[in-house]
Amino acid sequence: MEKNTKIRAIITGVTGMVGEGVLLQCLQSDDVEAILIIGRKPYDIEHPKVKQVVHKDFFDISPIESELAGYNACFFCLGVSSVGMKEPEYFKLTHTLTLHVAGTLSRINPDMVFCYVSGSGTDTTETGKLMWARVKGKTENDLMKLPFKNAYAFRPGVMQPTEGAKNTLSFYKYFRWLFPILRTFFPNFLSRLSQVGDAMIKVVKYGYEKNILEVKDINALADRQFVD
Repeated sequence: MEKNTKIRAIITGVTGMVGEGVLLQCLQSDDVEAILIIGRKPYDIEHPKVKQVVHKDFFDISPIESELAGYNACFFCLGVSSVGMKEPEYFKLTHTLTLHVAGTLSRINPDMVFCYVSGSGTDTTETGKLMWARVKGKTENDLMKLPFKNAYAFRPGVMQPTEGAKNTLSFYKYFRWLFPILRTFFPNFLSRLSQVGDAMIKVVKYGYEKNILEVKDINALADRQFVD
């Protein structure tokens, strides 16, 4: 990406904890000049950077294709828990949905950098015993084959919520006091959600030596200083 080029980002999943955290970092960043939020339900925000499109069916985004052109980044934070799901259902909501959206975006915006929120423990061999890890692994593998400028899979572990976020999971609210301890003793296990957002912004602007970013990579990239 040219040094003076500003980021124009599509963000999904902002009504979830990760997507909202990434959005809040983009709002603060001078490197991001425009944000398109795509969601099944509206997110309560008014900001000069932000445009919002509400679309119910992510398996068919053809009705909103005209809204998607002109963006050079996508922060794909949409996802579901595998708890209680059979593999075919989880595969449809994780792999099929993601690849449909990503395939459309790669066709419309071939110069786009696509950032996919995966998860720590994802299995790119696609052969392990954990169903969710196999599905996430296949999703990562197939995203890397699309004709984007570049694609990255982010594998965060435990994430410390962003102050003031509205969609923090209750688990994180009750155990907030644990985060400083975990960061001290398990630095490669935890990221601040602000670091995840910063790392996504930096990977679009500066790239990274790996296409799969584990927790230690996310934290290192977020904290890395660049000279333009």
